[in-house]
Amino acid sequence: MARLRLIGGAWRSRLLTMPDLPGLRPTPDRVRETLFNWLGQDLTGLSCLDLFAGTGALGFEAASRAAARVTLVERDRRLARRLEENRRLLGGDTVRILLADALECARAWSEPVDVLFLDPPYRERWPERLEPWLDRLVRPEGAIYLEAEHEIETLGAWHTVKRGRAGQVHYHLLERSP
Repeated sequence: MARLRLIGGAWRSRLLTMPDLPGLRPTPDRVRETLFNWLGQDLTGLSCLDLFAGTGALGFEAASRAAARVTLVERDRRLARRLEENRRLLGGDTVRILLADALECARAWSEPVDVLFLDPPYRERWPERLEPWLDRLVRPEGAIYLEAEHEIETLGAWHTVKRGRAGQVHYHLLERSP
């Protein structure tokens, strides 16, 4: 089992366990710290969706910072079970776990969120595949956090306003073009 430490909010320093699976790459502490500095440390009242939950690091960090609703989507049954166990351990009543495929979930999603987290598997063109649904997934004044193996300037009507790099990972904060 791998361990993940939450870095901020009400659950700061809490440790979560995750199966040590090939291809599972939790967002590093330093990158999560940067992301939540960009978003603001207090997410009170915001709704968040993580279409590639994996370890749940981004969603649990958002819930720890008082997001009103956090939905974690994971297609791997083992990971979804562990996410549910971690949710119960934290008492995360605002966190919902969905066992589903990201693309199917995006197609069926009906209520736009304030923040969309996208940390998809690399080399599968996920950002481009999800682009047609972004405007329906995220409120016009919302934000998209995206990790990718390369820099991304725009994604449909969304453009990168902040970016960083940690090793091979390029991370971006996108906002909707006016």
